[in-house]
Amino acid sequence: MRTISSILQIPRCRIQPFSFLQSATPSEKSSQALTKTCPGSYSEPGSNRGTRSRSVSSRFTSIKYSDAEQTKILVTESRELIKDLSGVYVMDLETTGLYDPSKIIEFGARNLLGGKNSCFETLVNPEQYVPNPHVHGITTNMVNQPYVPRMEDLIPILMQYTKNRQVPEGHALFIAHNGRRFDVPFLIKEFYRCNMDIPTNWLFLDTLPLAREYMKLNGQPSSKLSLQALREYFEIPSMGSSHRAMSDVNVLSSIFEKMICDMNLTITDLLERSFKASDLVIASKKNTKKT
Repeated sequence: MRTISSILQIPRCRIQPFSFLQSATPSEKSSQALTKTCPGSYSEPGSNRGTRSRSVSSRFTSIKYSDAEQTKILVTESRELIKDLSGVYVMDLETTGLYDPSKIIEFGARNLLGGKNSCFETLVNPEQYVPNPHVHGITTNMVNQPYVPRMEDLIPILMQYTKNRQVPEGHALFIAHNGRRFDVPFLIKEFYRCNMDIPTNWLFLDTLPLAREYMKLNGQPSSKLSLQALREYFEIPSMGSSHRAMSDVNVLSSIFEKMICDMNLTITDLLERSFKASDLVIASKKNTKKT
C-alpha cells in the first residue's frame, strides 16, 4: 500500500504494463475458463458442502479468517443506504515489485460490515523469486509452498468470500489506499491471467484522493499522504509490521473511519466517488491510442 506513479504507464518496463488490456476481454471467452484455469471451489468455513470444499480449505493453510465488529460509521448508517451492499471491504496487497510483470504475494481484506469470518488474509504463491523482502518481510521461501495458494487458486476462494455475503443485485465496495494506481491494476492483471473479468458489481474507492481532500479541508499540507504518515497524523497505534497486508488493512480501516466521520460522508457519498475496474481498462486503452 504505497504511493507510487501510475502502474498503468511505466515506460521503464521491458514488457508494456498491462498490455493485456488491449486484447479481447476475458468475458468474451468461454464461461468455462475459470474452471479450467483456476481449479477448485470453496464454501464458507465451517460449512458441510462436500469433501472438495473441505479439501481446498484444508490444503491452503496460509488462508486465515477472523471475526470483526461492524465499524461505527456503518452502525450509524440507515439500513436503506447499505441494504444493497454485500460488503464494504478495506483491502491491501503486497507484491514482488511496483511494475508489471510483478505479482501479488499477499492479500488481506476486512469487511467493515463485520460478522463471522469478516476478515480474510493469505500469502499468495507467485511461483517465482521474491526480490524485495526488505520492503515487506515476505521471502521466497515463505510463499513458494504447496500450502500457499497461487492466484489461480485464490480467485475462486476470494469470489466465494464476497459471494457468501452478497445480496441480490448488491455491490461490493473495496477500499484501498492508492488503489486506482496500484491495488486495482494488479487485481485486473491477475484476473486476466485466469481468463476472468473482475465482477461488474465490484466497486473500488481510492482513499488517497480522499485523504488529499481531507487535508485541504483542514488546512493541512498534502505532501505526506502515505499510509504510515496518515497513521501518525491521526495518532493511530501501530498494528504490526507495515507493508504486511492485514496490518495495513487494520490501519487503513481506522484512518478511513476517522476521515469519514470528520468529513460527515455517507455511503452514498462514497459510492459517488467509487469506480469500476472497467473504468481503468477503458482509460488505459484511450491513453494507448493517444500515445
